[in-house]
Amino acid sequence: MSHTLSFPVPSAVGSLDQYIQSVNRIPLLTETEESDLAHSFRENEDLEAARKLVLSHLRLVVAIARGYLGYGLPHADLIQEGNVGLMKAVKRFDPDRGVRLVSFAIHWIKAEIHEYIVKNWRLVKIATTKAQRKLFFNLRSMKSSSSTLQGEEVLAVAQQLGVKPEEVREMETRLSGQEMALEGGNDDDEERFAPIAYLADPHAEPSDVLARRQAARLQDEGLHEALATLDERSRSIVCRRWLTEGDAATLHELAAEYGVSAERIRQIEAKAMQKMRTQLAALA
Repeated sequence: MSHTLSFPVPSAVGSLDQYIQSVNRIPLLTETEESDLAHSFRENEDLEAARKLVLSHLRLVVAIARGYLGYGLPHADLIQEGNVGLMKAVKRFDPDRGVRLVSFAIHWIKAEIHEYIVKNWRLVKIATTKAQRKLFFNLRSMKSSSSTLQGEEVLAVAQQLGVKPEEVREMETRLSGQEMALEGGNDDDEERFAPIAYLADPHAEPSDVLARRQAARLQDEGLHEALATLDERSRSIVCRRWLTEGDAATLHELAAEYGVSAERIRQIEAKAMQKMRTQLAALA
């Protein structure tokens, strides 16, 4: 459905602020309007109806994406991934279940953003130390509760993992984004639509798999070999997006530089990252 609908994305306007202002001006739908549009799309494949359903909920994606800024990824990119989840939700939405689209779409939006964060944290952590990767993968499981670590707990974790106390505090802050509802609640029969039902591997946490199979191999030499397999443009995009010491370049900035759309940059980046993962996996 994504290639047939036309609606604003962060890269399609002059700035993220302008995008947010534009989506906030889009009128909300009444329950009756939403139901009529959803039936028209399901029964008649009315793409204009689907477009209106997506447009009226873009502000929801902006709000949800804001809750994940603690992971250090660009807000515009989080919004763009969330919009993909929103379109998936619209495609699967059944108005006859008595649930509003806003409630149904939240799960899909969060799941798409969650998958994006997990995938990109993998490559972000390649460029840091082994101790930092170990901290990222183990901090949550080492905490005895969901509350913030206190002084003695911070020191204990730092000593066990071989990192500085301030690194433990920083990592805890970055990982303390809003919790994602991987399992549905009991209301409105939403549990069947929860992300836990359709994530790629329900039997293993991706970060645990990566830690077990690849952490020992993802050193500078392996990273350089993986980068060497890319063409010059792809290598530049990956480096400037994920391996730079300063502020990472956004899809919009790279699109303007290369004279292509942000979606094209996203496609090049995804292909390059997959090629690098394949190369790195071969070292495991």
